[in-house]
Amino acid sequence: MDAGLLFALAAAVVWGVYLFALKRAFSGYPPAALTVAINVAAVGWFLAGTGLTVGFGDAAAGLTGLVAPRRFAVVAVTSLGTAAAFVLFLRAIEDGAVSYVAPINKIVPMFVLPLEVGLLGQVLAPIQVAGVVVTTLAVYVANYEPGDFFAPLARAARSRPAQLALASAACYAVADVGKRVALQELAIPGTLWVPLLLVGVAVVLLPAAVRSPIDATRRDVPKFLAVGALVALGEHLTTVAFAALPASVASPVINTQAIVAVVLGGVLLGERHFRIRLAAAVLAVVGVAMIAG
Repeated sequence: MDAGLLFALAAAVVWGVYLFALKRAFSGYPPAALTVAINVAAVGWFLAGTGLTVGFGDAAAGLTGLVAPRRFAVVAVTSLGTAAAFVLFLRAIEDGAVSYVAPINKIVPMFVLPLEVGLLGQVLAPIQVAGVVVTTLAVYVANYEPGDFFAPLARAARSRPAQLALASAACYAVADVGKRVALQELAIPGTLWVPLLLVGVAVVLLPAAVRSPIDATRRDVPKFLAVGALVALGEHLTTVAFAALPASVASPVINTQAIVAVVLGGVLLGERHFRIRLAAAVLAVVGVAMIAG
């Protein structure tokens, strides 16, 4: 199996644990302020880690070229895309049920594939394209509540929450393609890219975070540091994956994080519809195997 695919799978596991931790330990916090706080902790962990193991040489060398308009534009678009996707998803679940919105929001790879093929001329084997579709279906199923299987998509044309969820998925797709361009075409060093993205998203969300600050105590600091470490590790693994793989391959694999989160919920918390989640996990394994060729 390709090393980049292994990093993408590892990233999916880390992000799945992160989603599970957010649900269990951070449900009462304002989302924007929570994201800013976690990103700050993650930047601290990442800089400490790269300083001790890799050093800042690559990052410093990359920084001199960052002022080039194309590099700056890619960093800005990717940061804005990530932050916008997050905000749109929050607005969608404010207006609609999570069980309706979440499946639609998880079809990100179906936007990534045409974007990458159309804009970057990426060529995938037919079996890989089929694998992308199967893996995307797995993520959809993992977030689905029993009922009419196609109802979430059928109602999308007239439902505002669905439209917001689709817009969020499209923004995540733009961000994923931006990561691929930044790390492959523009060769921005990973030691520079990760803190740039984390800080960029935090800056975009900072105004909302200031309006609704976190009411935390010292006892909350360890869990912020712990989840910040998860984010730092997840972004590192994601960066390595996007530096080695097409976005249309990395995105569906990393998005199986949703399956990791719901399976953890089923095993540890006894959440409902566990058989559906297991079926999604099986689909994800099949899809990843097809992508790996």
